This record gives sequence, structure tokens and C-alpha cells, in this order.
Amino acid sequence: MTTKQRATLRAYAQKLEPTFRIGKNGVGENLLADISNALDMHELVKIAVLKNCDLDAKSAMEIVCESLNAEPVGAIGGKFSIYRKSSKEDVEHIEF
Repeated sequence: MTTKQRATLRAYAQKLEPTFRIGKNGVGENLLADISNALDMHELVKIAVLKNCDLDAKSAMEIVCESLNAEPVGAIGGKFSIYRKSSKEDVEHIEF
């Protein structure tokens, strides 16, 4: 992913509300499955890391991206955004 593409995705993600929240239980299999489904439907997902979580936003982003083959878009404060191109035909794909 180029820096220009990442900047475009950051602009889109700025308007999104966090879809998921990572709390004291951390990143579990059920959460990863839900995030994967959301990526298949929307391609771009914003996730919030709560203060009671042992992970910071960048660490959580790395774990999620590695587990789901997603691209990190950016982490600011306690929130991060990730992107994965959907293989579904009926999804409105993000154009660069």
C-alpha cells in the first residue's frame, strides 16, 4: 500500500465511528471473526482500545492485522483503523 493510498484511507476513517472495542479480555478469536466479517462487508474498519485493556492501540493493530492479513491504516490515541480489500462482488469497493 502506498502512502497516498494510506492517506486516502485515513481521510475515510476519520469520519467513521469505532465499530469494535477491545477491552480487558484483549483480542480473542470471536472478536477476530467479527472484525473479519466487517472487513468483508466494509473493507475499512475503525476499532477503539479501551483504557482497561493491557494493549495500546498500535500493539492491538499489529495483532489484528497479522491475524487477518489486513493493512494498518493508522493509530491515533486509543483508536486504530485497518483495511482489507473484500473479495465479495456485491460490496462497494474503496477506489484509490
